[in-house]
Amino acid sequence: MMSFTPQSLRPRSIRARITLWHLGVLALVLAVYLVVVFIFQYGLLTSQIYHDEMQDMETVEGLLHFAEDGTLQLQQDYLSHPQSHLLIDRLMEVRADDGTVIYRSATLQGKPLGDEDPKRDEGDGAFNFNEHMTRLQNGTFVLMISHRHPVQGRMLLIRIGYSLAPLADRMLHFLFALLLALPIALAAAGLVGYRFAQRALAPLDSMTSRAEQITATNLHGRLEIEDEHDELGRMATVLNSLLSRLERSFAQLHRFTADAAHELKTPLTSIRAVGEGVLEGEQSPAAYREAVSSMLEETSRLNQTVEGLLLLSKAEAGQIVVQPTRFDLRELVDEIVALLDVLIDERRVTIRQIGAEAAQTPVSADRTLVRTCVLNVLHNAVKFSPEGGVITVAYESREENMLRLSILDEGPGIAESDRQRVFERFFRVRAVRASGADGAGLGLAIAMLAIEANHGKIYFDAREGEGSLCYIEIPAPAVA
Repeated sequence: MMSFTPQSLRPRSIRARITLWHLGVLALVLAVYLVVVFIFQYGLLTSQIYHDEMQDMETVEGLLHFAEDGTLQLQQDYLSHPQSHLLIDRLMEVRADDGTVIYRSATLQGKPLGDEDPKRDEGDGAFNFNEHMTRLQNGTFVLMISHRHPVQGRMLLIRIGYSLAPLADRMLHFLFALLLALPIALAAAGLVGYRFAQRALAPLDSMTSRAEQITATNLHGRLEIEDEHDELGRMATVLNSLLSRLERSFAQLHRFTADAAHELKTPLTSIRAVGEGVLEGEQSPAAYREAVSSMLEETSRLNQTVEGLLLLSKAEAGQIVVQPTRFDLRELVDEIVALLDVLIDERRVTIRQIGAEAAQTPVSADRTLVRTCVLNVLHNAVKFSPEGGVITVAYESREENMLRLSILDEGPGIAESDRQRVFERFFRVRAVRASGADGAGLGLAIAMLAIEANHGKIYFDAREGEGSLCYIEIPAPAVA
């Protein structure tokens, strides 16, 4: 059996929900408006009745007189229309100063108009016109006005009232008219509101249809923007920006996958080729040792590539924990130079360090990550420097408590167009690819990851043909 929940009753269409919200608010506003109009109309008609009663009171006071037998009489021929409602509907009662009833209109059918004790009804202020509502013995509500007035030397209390039944009938008809107009107005407003919502959301339907056509194979597609300044235009702009980022990410992922496959395939192919060559026939022990050495070298290269990829993957997943400590950057550079001593001697490269005074400033960062960054940059500088070249390592204190380490080599340099791309994974500049130098192109990507994790910076100065100049800025806060 199907169960109904608030969610199941909720319209799925946004334009329908907007229309319903619009109708709900409009219905509430109209309901408040109808109540206010009803109360205002009731007050207006009540005020008009009191006004008519005051005029009638003033007229009646001039027409009351005592007959020769002492009875109070009211002259009834003062109206040109004897059938006027002022005569037919009037409820009138006159009491003497002691409360005795000396006149009562036939419309009261012998029942009192108001309280038997004038003081409880009018109080002592009946010398002025006293307006109030009272209830007859038969349950009829009456709007009554009372006034004390002397007639031929005797002080009388005159009461005039009119039944509220005609007013109630009129107000009931007025209420029915308002309630009848309410659903008609809501229906018309709902239809117009739905059409407006449909027209306002038409660009959203167009964007939805366009977005459904964009897949991973055609991320170059974009949403059409009619007005970039409205809400839908801003949403389309944000979505187009998201598609641009996705397109770049997919392109980088595709390039990364292809480069990773190539970098992993090259050492594997080399290992296989060496192994197959050794197995073709009997070889001397020296040949076997050379083959194993070559295979170990390729295995080491493959291991470095995999470790670099794992490090980048951990960084992107936020799994690298930075543990900052204060240490001497000059000591760290000396340690790395000692590590690269064999390669430096092989290429007969000279390492020259300047800025000893600035080098004494301790830096605050994760030493392991900074070591990885400096090692990769300095290793590249040694590897791509010409034999007998000079590598200059300089230290410079910067503003905002930063220590800048610069590494200048005499290699092929980096073109202006490649200054940012050198930090992409597997990217190698054209001169390096042409030289046939080994490397996977992950060193600088890892260096940037390591230094930025420590809130530092790494960048190159474009010096194509004049060597590469790399700047590494590391936080060096002053000790309080």
